[in-house]
Amino acid sequence: MPATSQPPARHPLLPDVTLIGVTMLWGGTFLTVQTALEWVGPFGFVALRFGTAGLIALLLAGRLLAGLTAHELRAGVLIGSVLTLSYCLQTVGLGSITSSKSAFLTALYVPLVPVFQWALFRWRPPVAAWIGIAVAFAGLVLLADPNGLDSGFGQGEWLTLAGAAAIALEICLVSRYAADCNARRVTVVQLFTVSCLAAAGAVAAGEPLPQAHPMLLVCVLGMGLATAVIQVAMNWAQKTVPATRATIIYAMEPVWAGLVGWLAGERLTVWMVTGAALIVVSVLISQLGRRS
Repeated sequence: MPATSQPPARHPLLPDVTLIGVTMLWGGTFLTVQTALEWVGPFGFVALRFGTAGLIALLLAGRLLAGLTAHELRAGVLIGSVLTLSYCLQTVGLGSITSSKSAFLTALYVPLVPVFQWALFRWRPPVAAWIGIAVAFAGLVLLADPNGLDSGFGQGEWLTLAGAAAIALEICLVSRYAADCNARRVTVVQLFTVSCLAAAGAVAAGEPLPQAHPMLLVCVLGMGLATAVIQVAMNWAQKTVPATRATIIYAMEPVWAGLVGWLAGERLTVWMVTGAALIVVSVLISQLGRRS
C-alpha cells in the first residue's frame, strides 16, 4: 500500500501521538451523540455534524482548496460515502443500545482492517502487526465484559456491527489515498459528501426537522469541531502510519469511551479494566514493531 512506502517523518512519533489524540476525541463523542438524538433524528444529526465540520475544515484549508485535483475529489467522495454509511449506521444503532456497548461493537473493525487490506489491496500485514491486533481484540472482548455477552443481538447491535465494517473500509481507503493527496483538501470534500448524503437519507427516512434547542446547538458545534479535527488528523497521520498500526492505535477509542461512560454513571468492572490494559499493551506492541 502507498502509505507503507513513505519516507520517515521528521518527528517519527508525532503521527502516532496524533492518532492517540484522535481516539481520545472519538471516545468522548458517544454520550454527546445520545444527548443530541433527543432533538434530532439520526440522519439529520449526521448531516448537521458533518456540515458544520465541513465548514470548519474549509476554513482550515484556506487557499489550498484552489489546488483541488480530480484525483483528490474522487478520493474525498469515495471516503465520504463510506463515512456516511459508517456514521449513519452507528448513530441509528446508538438509539437503542448503551454508549459503552456501541463503543465495543464499533471497535470490532480492528480485526477487519487487515482482512480488508489483503482482500482489496493484496497487502498482508507482518506477524508483529497480527500480534498487536490479536491482543487489542482480546482487550476489546474483555472491555465489553464477558458476563454480558450472552444477552443477544438486536437491531441496534447489528447496525452498529455493520458500521464497524464500514469504518474498517474507511481506514484502508485513507491509507490508500493519503500518500498522494492533500489531507486538508480531501477532508473538506469527504465531510461535505457525508453531510449531503446524510441529509438525503433524512429526507428519504421521513425524519422531522430538528427541534430548536440550545443543547442541540452545543452538541452540533462541539461535534462538528471534533469531527473536523479528527478527519484532518487521520488523513495527515496515515501518510506515514500504516493502516494496521493505525488500527491498533484506534483500538484505544473504547478505553476512553468506557472512562467517559463510567464518569457518567455506567458500570466499570474488573473485566473492563483488564481489557483496557490489554489494549494499551497492544499499542505498545505496535510501537515496538514500527515497520508493521
